[in-house]
Amino acid sequence: MPVKKVAKAAVAPAKKAPARAKKAPVTKGDAFGCVVCGLVVSIDEDCGCVETCDIICCGEPMKAKATKAKAKAKAK
Repeated sequence: MPVKKVAKAAVAPAKKAPARAKKAPVTKGDAFGCVVCGLVVSIDEDCGCVETCDIICCGEPMKAKATKAKAKAKAK
């Protein structure tokens, strides 16, 4: 009985996880918003963490929002 030869599928090498961009530390006055539910969080105190912390809501990291005080400081 003849044997049918099957070509092997090429296996792509494993992709490396994308490098995380360094984020500025969370400081007093920063605001973060949830892209899922719309909740907004305002930071009242610096945490003092060495590493940047992610604020999680609805299973997703919250996005930094521009605040009026920070926008005025950048404009000067």
